[in-house]
Amino acid sequence: MRHIATFCGSCNCGCPELYVDDTAAPEKRIVITDDFGQRIQMSADQFSDLVASARDGVLDQVVPA
Repeated sequence: MRHIATFCGSCNCGCPELYVDDTAAPEKRIVITDDFGQRIQMSADQFSDLVASARDGVLDQVVPA
């Protein structure tokens, strides 16, 4: 898997990370791992929708400014 980003990174807790798995089926190519050893797999289109929603402020209610 190709590492794209680490979220947090200021501790040694196994921060969430974003990967692209170029060998996976297209619907499972984007991989997000958490600090509990779990992972979410989605297509690039699904991830694009997630990013667009975040840019549009949909997630602002979850995370205080």
